[in-house]
Amino acid sequence: MYQEERLQYILSHLSNNKRISIDDICLNCRVSKDTARRDLVYLEREGKIIRTHGGALFQNKKNKIESYSSRLKIDSKEKNKIGNIASNLVEDGDLLILDTSTTVEVFSHCLKDKICTVVTNSINVAEVLMEDNNVDVHVLGGKIDKKHRFLYGGYTLDMLDNYFADKVFLGALGVSEKGITVDSDEDAKVMSKMIQQGNEVIVLVDSSKINKSAHFKVCDIDKVSVIVTDKKPSNEFMKILEENKVELIF
Repeated sequence: MYQEERLQYILSHLSNNKRISIDDICLNCRVSKDTARRDLVYLEREGKIIRTHGGALFQNKKNKIESYSSRLKIDSKEKNKIGNIASNLVEDGDLLILDTSTTVEVFSHCLKDKICTVVTNSINVAEVLMEDNNVDVHVLGGKIDKKHRFLYGGYTLDMLDNYFADKVFLGALGVSEKGITVDSDEDAKVMSKMIQQGNEVIVLVDSSKINKSAHFKVCDIDKVSVIVTDKKPSNEFMKILEENKVELIF
């Protein structure tokens, strides 16, 4: 098993069980104790776990949202896969609304061969698309969140009234039967308005966000047209999507 797969296993196990032992890592990942310890050291340096004698504990970061640049580096392989898949949903002539998530930024890199218009409140997405002559870029005004590099507030919401999108592309920190959720109330307000302005709502999330919930609700699950992720979720979650008529692509 590659290190990236082991790290994902460790984090997934900790998310569900709150603790993990070195013996468990060795057994399930088929590696030596030295390799297991190195993986835990790496995750501790990343601030994702608390190492203990013989294993590790879940690092509760509910109240801490990583900086935008830090989040962009997490699960980059999965984000690239999702971005490439999602780009196939865009047709020439589309007007797209893109939110501020790091997965949506990765997706924006995949629009280079599309002739379309993009409306966004993401500083990073705007910078990416400024280099592409095929894409017309409209940036929503408002107050700047310097840490997470997006614009928000009443002026942002007012400007969205002027756009009617073919497709809205959003990220999320949680996708579950409770709906689409994020960890910023201001972000949730803007995303909710984006959804109102679009014909189709397409959510881009890696599989670690599925069946999870964050603090602030953006919308109910039945407001979503399509979810693009990196691998098939559980049968239980597939049933939820079927009941709410949400298409899943992976």
